[in-house]
Amino acid sequence: MHSRYHRRPADLPSLGRTVQVRLRVRRFYCRNAACPRQTFAERVSQLVVPFARRTRRLAEAQGRTGAALGGEAGARLLSQLSMPASADTVLRLLNRLPIPEQTESRVIGVDDWAKRKGRSYGTIVVDLEQHRVVDLLPDRTAATLADWLRRRPGVKVVARDRSTEYASAIAIGAPAAVQVADRWHLLANLRQAIERWLAGAHGRLRRLPAMCDGGDAVSAKRIGPFPCSAADEQGRADSRARRLALYGEVQRRRAAGEPLIAIARAMKLARGTVRNYAHASSFPERSARRPGHSIIDQHLPHLQARVAEGCEDAAVLWRELQARGFTGRARLVRSWLSERRRKPARTAPHRWRGRMPASPGSPDGSPVTPLPAARQLAWLLVQPAATLPTADAVAVARVEQDKDAAIVAMLARRFTALVRACNVGNQTDAVAAGAELDAWLAEAGKCGVTTMETFAAGLAKDVDAIRAALTTPWSNGQTEGQVNRLKTIKRQMYSHASFDLLRRRVLLAA
Repeated sequence: MHSRYHRRPADLPSLGRTVQVRLRVRRFYCRNAACPRQTFAERVSQLVVPFARRTRRLAEAQGRTGAALGGEAGARLLSQLSMPASADTVLRLLNRLPIPEQTESRVIGVDDWAKRKGRSYGTIVVDLEQHRVVDLLPDRTAATLADWLRRRPGVKVVARDRSTEYASAIAIGAPAAVQVADRWHLLANLRQAIERWLAGAHGRLRRLPAMCDGGDAVSAKRIGPFPCSAADEQGRADSRARRLALYGEVQRRRAAGEPLIAIARAMKLARGTVRNYAHASSFPERSARRPGHSIIDQHLPHLQARVAEGCEDAAVLWRELQARGFTGRARLVRSWLSERRRKPARTAPHRWRGRMPASPGSPDGSPVTPLPAARQLAWLLVQPAATLPTADAVAVARVEQDKDAAIVAMLARRFTALVRACNVGNQTDAVAAGAELDAWLAEAGKCGVTTMETFAAGLAKDVDAIRAALTTPWSNGQTEGQVNRLKTIKRQMYSHASFDLLRRRVLLAA
């Protein structure tokens, strides 16, 4: 023995106080004269690694805290737990934690996730049988995923969204694997296609005659906005003129052969706006907003009865409503009455001037009535007609007076029912679902509506994955949930984590 010295590594706390281990270590001579090291110290490897200032178990506890919370948050918590460490030390200990060994996955789901939304994306791979993340890939290209699949020949089923990049990657990297299209994405793509068609045909549909459901409750409610001032009307006109100019420029550039993304960049418009303008057969007018709930609604029966008796004095009606518990101002009653007055008022309302347009737009002077926006109509058209509320059913029936709209609605309901009613556990139902899918694709491909024909052609290119979606129990819904967990971890680090650190935290959390 040569000598002794002391080490003081930090250890796990005791009774809320920090602990240091005072360790006396022996140093020895080496009797071998040819050895380059003349002396050496004994190792206590089960307790502490050489030159470390903390024990193994303390280092693991601090690293696990960093895996759960990140560097800054982990350092703040550790200081309260009597295990102080800086944020950089927490991340360093986190990077030393071993990643658990992964078993062979048979059924996986793949989806993209945003490193920086709109700029860079990665790929997440989830084991659908074990409900855990298998790996994170640095991008969402076909080459990266195909290379990952080649190294794992045990993959038999891959669930994905409608991405053609992922479809080609699976076909290259795992050609024997069954591809399963996600059912939610099928319905979402259908609704998006219908919304694009409605955006272009909305002007035509709003000129269809309104339909009445015959209900007294609906007739008593407001069916349109209150009258607007002359300044508001002028502002709406100016806004429409600007949008009309943008629409004309997009149509001109599209006719010249420019791609949509180039038009969006040149005009500094959102790609969705450019797409709607380019595919619209006429200028897409804005829809009138449906009136929401008002404090006057509960008093409408009384107002209707008093107007039917011939009382059209807004001040009198307002005082009567006040006696009934109405807390609104007289202006609200006066605005409601102005839409139903049958004889001229003795004094015109000083706040409201000008006329109330039936609906924004109508440049050719043809009568138009309010209609739900394209996005809302698209949602209504994919719902079963029997489940719609009365007001929505009336709007859908009005739209279906148009021949093309009736075809779109019929095809949308059939496809939605086909996807929602598939029974993956019954082989007979699976065969029937496949036959129904083929019949739907054939009918939609020749329906005469370009949007639905294009949508059906896209489905036909991916028909095997869609048929698997209708006949197998796998879907990408679980993968979407894992993406939400990944986003939570990324935001804990204020989205500034490197890819390697983020991947390590996600895999350790799994």
